[in-house]
Amino acid sequence: MKLIALVILATLSASIGFSQIPEHRHSVVEEIVQEISVDNIERIVERLVAFHTRHTLSDTSHPDIGIGAARRWIKREFEDYSRAAGGRLNVEYHRFIAESQPRIPEPTEIVNVVATLPGKLSGDRERVYVISGHYDSRVSDIMDAESFAPGANDDASGTAVVMELARVMSNYEFDATIVFMAVAGEEQGLIGARQWATDAYRHGMNIHGMITNDIVGNVFGGNNIVDNTRMRVFSEGVSPNTTDEELRRIVATGSENDSPSRQLARYIHEVSQRYVTNFEVVMIYRRDRYLRGGDHIPFNELGYPAIRFTEMNENFNWQHQDVRIEEGIQYGDLPEFVDYEYTANVTRVNAASLASLALAPPPPVNAGIDISRLEHDTTLRWEHDGTGEPAGFYICIRETTAPQWQRKMFVSTAEAAGDDDRYQYTVGGISKDNYNFGIQAVGDNGLHSVTVFPDPVR
Repeated sequence: MKLIALVILATLSASIGFSQIPEHRHSVVEEIVQEISVDNIERIVERLVAFHTRHTLSDTSHPDIGIGAARRWIKREFEDYSRAAGGRLNVEYHRFIAESQPRIPEPTEIVNVVATLPGKLSGDRERVYVISGHYDSRVSDIMDAESFAPGANDDASGTAVVMELARVMSNYEFDATIVFMAVAGEEQGLIGARQWATDAYRHGMNIHGMITNDIVGNVFGGNNIVDNTRMRVFSEGVSPNTTDEELRRIVATGSENDSPSRQLARYIHEVSQRYVTNFEVVMIYRRDRYLRGGDHIPFNELGYPAIRFTEMNENFNWQHQDVRIEEGIQYGDLPEFVDYEYTANVTRVNAASLASLALAPPPPVNAGIDISRLEHDTTLRWEHDGTGEPAGFYICIRETTAPQWQRKMFVSTAEAAGDDDRYQYTVGGISKDNYNFGIQAVGDNGLHSVTVFPDPVR
């Protein structure tokens, strides 16, 4: 009986001192989610479709047709949102010349439209979160810059998400800075997003997370599945820029499923369950759809945590197609194929995630897991970045096969106080051999940061 008791104790030890994932709901986050307007999202999509084409190489001088007219309208909309919010958005064009390349036959000006909502923190402590959609569109021939290319779902839907978020969230104040971005050149090779990310990297921008919304409005899949209750979040596991030393550590610690982008996806999954009812965020353990790409990838390549939102089931008859009827089948990316309530739910997931991130304290830094001796306990060490001491921390735990964090233990700053301005906490009786651990900072408002996965330290 004693042996059985020990086995049972070992099995249940993961629950001792831990609670289920906290269900704290913040009133400001709830307000923001509730203010998302289905009607405004529909209005934005319809207006973008009305520009006839938004191809990156299309007309830039016509007042009503082409990508130039589209970007001027987007900028005016951002400026209207800013005026309504007391001038709180900094709206600007991000312009550059893209050199000739396979999908750009000659040097061409690319223009991203950017609206920045400054946070309360500045300087080296400033945290930045980026949200994007691409406003360019295309038809079957990637080089056709004149044919009707409505791009309602790909990606007026994602652009509408970003614009609606800017409208609503600019009325609130956050600790962190939020950048709302409508980018161009995605269909020509992620050109607009890549240049903005590169410029941000060169300027040392402290980007803590990036979300791109691309193809987020359709519920009628080409596989004949109708699904208006789920969306996908794609996140990379191992960065292509991982060094040999980092790769050896990942293999040795079994942390190939714990990249910063994967932690961001887990955070979004958890927060969405709290604020958006009857809507599920499905985590896909892949950087993007199979051998495909989106505007988050340039951020991944520079080491920033970045993920992609996309509808659950795409319909390829309505994507990258000339508008036509062929053998009784309607082709083309038309606005009647966008489900606006579904797109609003995607927007609500974005809103809850961004607001929670930007109102929460920054995540711990220099997190480590003690490997100085063999033991059945697990000792964690970490630091805070000094922007004000948080209320405490969550010690997160999950089985190595579990997709989400399963239990959390709240530890106050006093309980975790260690030497030399470092925090330390020992989780008794739970071995790092069998479980994965993480650490989150928790603010006085109850909101918590993204989970940081600890590296081995002595």
